[in-house]
Parts: sequence; C-alpha cells; structure tokens
Amino acid sequence: MEVMKTAVLKDGRQLTIRDARAADAAAVIEYVKRVAGESDNLTFGAEEFKVTPEQEVEIIEQHFAADNMVFLIGLIDGEVAAMLNFQGGTKRRTRHSGEFGISVRESFWGQGVATAMLQALLGWAKGTGVVRKINLRVRTDNQSAIHVYKKLGFTEVGRISREFLIDGVFYDTYLLEIEIDEA
Repeated sequence: MEVMKTAVLKDGRQLTIRDARAADAAAVIEYVKRVAGESDNLTFGAEEFKVTPEQEVEIIEQHFAADNMVFLIGLIDGEVAAMLNFQGGTKRRTRHSGEFGISVRESFWGQGVATAMLQALLGWAKGTGVVRKINLRVRTDNQSAIHVYKKLGFTEVGRISREFLIDGVFYDTYLLEIEIDEA
C-alpha cells in the first residue's frame, strides 16, 4: 500500500510524506549521516553508518515489496527532513507485529514533523490488514519523543536498563507499544 500524505507544520511549511524510492538512496544516506551527528537518541553514531548506495536501494526495495514493512521519508521544500522505517516479523506467527525507528533533522524539531510521520505510519498500518501491533524503544531521557508517542496512543510496557552506552555513560530505554485493532 503506497503512502502519500501532506501536513502543514507549526511554522506554516508543508511536509510531504511518501514511500522512499530507489532514486532516494543517495539523499537517504546523506540524511542519515547528518542526523546521526545531530542526536544521541539513535542507536548509532555518524561514523558507524556505512551503507552503500547499492545497499540502500536494496533496503528501500525490500520495504516497498513487503506488506508488513514501510520506509517513509518526509520532505520539506524537496529536502529530506525526516525518515521512518517499520519492519514486521518475518515468520507467520510474528508478521503482524514489528518495530520502527524514526528520526527528524534537528532544524525541524518542534514543528510537528514526528507527529505527522507517526500518523502516516498508523494510517498505513491500519490499511495493511496485516500489521496489528507496533513496538518501539526510546531513551528514557528523550521526553519530547515520549510525549509525542503517548499523545498518539502508545503505552509504556517496560524498561531496558543500560541499552545505550555513549561516551562511557549508560542510558535506559522504555518499551512502548500500540495495538492497531481490538481483536
């Protein structure tokens, strides 16, 4: 199911959310390297991202071909401002459930970008007929992200201690989830 959505941000600019395409591979790589250097909330640093354009094309195509995976990019004035990818389970018993990762360029924080990206994810999930539960992990000190997740209906179900180790300091993460249907 293809995703295409627009949202007006708090500053009046327009965010276009759509599925990533193979032609986006170079822009996605540039974006990831940039955001990895802007935030310690990701599971990797800028120097650790070593995906080639060919590998990125494969990743994008894998997401687009599956009915329980999606790779979304958010564009502002043609520039990648946000990215979200969701992967469902690969086995019959777990394909209905999966986890996502999201990032937003620092220059767009606080404008409603993450909320719009997550609303697009939830809309996509409801439309798949496959995805029935979405999970995520978030650092316990990332209060702005936690606020957005809870505002959209995610609930906290657990905590993992010492999941991140950055410059000799450990950080815990919360586990959050949302059920897509009631059955």
